Amino acid sequence: MSQPLRLPVVALVGRPNVGKSTLFNRYAGYRRALVANQPGLTRDRIAERIEVAGRRIWLVDTAGLDPARGESLDAAVQAQARSAVESADVILFVVDGKQGLVPEDESIAATLRRSGKPLALLVNKIDQPMHHQERVHEFFRLGIERTFAVSGEHGGGAFDALEDVVEALPAEAWEDADAARMAGDEALRVAIVGRPNVGKSSIANRLVGEERTVVADSPGTTRDAVDIAITRDGRDYVLVDTAGLRKVGRRQGPGEHGGALMTLRTLERAEVALLVVDAAEGITDQDARVASLVREHGCAAVVLANKWDRVARDRRRDVLADIAHGLRFMSDVPVLAVSARTGAGFGTLFERLQKVASAAEQRVPTADLNRWLRDVAEKHPPSMASRGAAKRPNKLFYASQVAVRPPTFVVFCTDPRSIQTSYVRFLENRLRESFGFEGTPVRIQLRRRSGRRGPGAGEDG
Repeated sequence: MSQPLRLPVVALVGRPNVGKSTLFNRYAGYRRALVANQPGLTRDRIAERIEVAGRRIWLVDTAGLDPARGESLDAAVQAQARSAVESADVILFVVDGKQGLVPEDESIAATLRRSGKPLALLVNKIDQPMHHQERVHEFFRLGIERTFAVSGEHGGGAFDALEDVVEALPAEAWEDADAARMAGDEALRVAIVGRPNVGKSSIANRLVGEERTVVADSPGTTRDAVDIAITRDGRDYVLVDTAGLRKVGRRQGPGEHGGALMTLRTLERAEVALLVVDAAEGITDQDARVASLVREHGCAAVVLANKWDRVARDRRRDVLADIAHGLRFMSDVPVLAVSARTGAGFGTLFERLQKVASAAEQRVPTADLNRWLRDVAEKHPPSMASRGAAKRPNKLFYASQVAVRPPTFVVFCTDPRSIQTSYVRFLENRLRESFGFEGTPVRIQLRRRSGRRGPGAGEDG
């Protein structure tokens, strides 16, 4: 069941194209949300955990809030924005200082006041406050006590406003947050990735148990990375629903190109990736491309073969074999056959997520690692080392683990250039088998052993 975030939630709310995402990026410190001179780019909620005045909060960006509900996709977008308001501890109501006060602002302000939540008004796009005070005064008619002139683009006044509302939060708003910090409890960040229309958002909604992300039959509905906090068996997770990744040549407009960039940035910050493929359609070259991006970014992974209910029983074994063949370069990753529509197959998912996440964080004791290296080198030595026309044994001297997520090892040898890529892959696979690195990339770096050999050290070239 979905549970409230432990940290206080501050939501940016307002009409489309008033600069909410620009402010969000300013607060986040990098380009987390899509920004373009085009209304409606932010369709779902996105969130970032940031620190303000020594306190951590969740900052949430929302779709533009339209007082007049639309139909179909527009109605779903408005539902997400209203849901974000309901879950927020503080609301930052953003208006366009250049455009001035419009009737829609008055309607939204009335709705926000009825929520009873702490509320602040950010009059955005005020780049020179001393010369544009009359623009700010116009918004006093909304009757919101905390009113600030800010510039999301240049940063003026933005952090003063955020610090003011955060410091005004009642003490009880921080109780769970302080308890979480004392416990050192961090959520496991899981990116849901795949090509368009394989069911990523439907899976996110199934795992949460409510319609938290926009779902439509047309591909490309999700553009931003959408953060959803849940708790399972006492462990916190942040599920990040991402935009579908098409081939570069097939991406259309700034929304889709930007959404692909957001997906890649999400992978950089995720501990685990849920790679979703369409089991009914079968594995494609683009599925393999997305999988390779997951591996390149060092993410542990679980593959979800979605739409399993649409696969005939007599074809299921062949479909799994096809997926395994298409993703053979990451054969260590577990594959679960699931159906977002029926809910089948998700029973062991969180257990698998925990297992691959733990594998990605595992450290091998140096003594155990070097015993393993000696054993492997004796049974399967690498190719001969070269120096000019001469050939001699290429010795593997010792190894050390230098990083986790992904587990990364340095192996010191006689001549790294003489060791073939296939032998490095062999070492990676043996490491995985010996120490249980299921579902996570394992990286090996080869280095020539430096320095003169000491007594009994053996040849190092």
